[in-house]
Amino acid sequence: MTRTDLATAISWAAREGWNPGDDDLDAFHAVDPDGFFIREDQDRNPVSVISAVRYGDSFGFIGFYICHPDHRGSGHGWAIWQHAMTFLDRRTIGLDGVIDQQANYAKSGFEFAHRNIRNEGISQVDTPVDPRISPLGRGLLPSLRAYDDGFFPEPRHRFLEGWASPGHPTRRGFAFVEDGTITGYGVIRKCSEGYKIGPLFAETEQAADILFRALAGQVEGQTVILDTPEPNAPALALAERYELSPSFETARMYRGNAPTLPLERIFGITTFELG
Repeated sequence: MTRTDLATAISWAAREGWNPGDDDLDAFHAVDPDGFFIREDQDRNPVSVISAVRYGDSFGFIGFYICHPDHRGSGHGWAIWQHAMTFLDRRTIGLDGVIDQQANYAKSGFEFAHRNIRNEGISQVDTPVDPRISPLGRGLLPSLRAYDDGFFPEPRHRFLEGWASPGHPTRRGFAFVEDGTITGYGVIRKCSEGYKIGPLFAETEQAADILFRALAGQVEGQTVILDTPEPNAPALALAERYELSPSFETARMYRGNAPTLPLERIFGITTFELG
């Protein structure tokens, strides 16, 4: 895809109800500019899209797998899926798929790992006054990269440079810093509907709670959305505590050796599109 093609894919995702961020394009594209694909018909009209983003040498993630409604059942979706699988060959591959597609993904060798639960509701919290909360800035970026490395199968530094950049008009992030060390961080971004918090990583439930309030307090009175891994019971409790209700879910699945991730410290995943 060109960047313009990726804008088309993001608009299709919005039409499907996936609620992408208003300014996801540049941060997404920077991760792997060669990892986004579009299939066109003989008149050069787009008919299907997919992302097959590479992280490091051993991991990849599938997202944006959409066939235009007018062309479903004609093989265009299957063709671009096969292309993505070939592109990520020899890597462990992850995806977040809708529950009723699990059987189809299993046919391609994917195995269920856990559910992710989307919770949403109206923010009714104020940003806490806490000296351990620090806005994300360039000075924190080296430490942020090192901290984030512990939550993902491969480093994703190019992504973080865009996602956590200071002064962005539709995204804002905070780190939880204790004794000069980052022990949690989160980002909130404006989406087609409401505001998504992701990631939300923290060493403790208390740090996650404070970070959540710092982020949600930026948009008090607006809808906030948090995608939580179901195995993290304290994350689900956090969502319930602040009156966020389940609205959607996905199945995290892997083909190949599933990575060991610290789900007990992942209170909100970054995106369903990029893993």
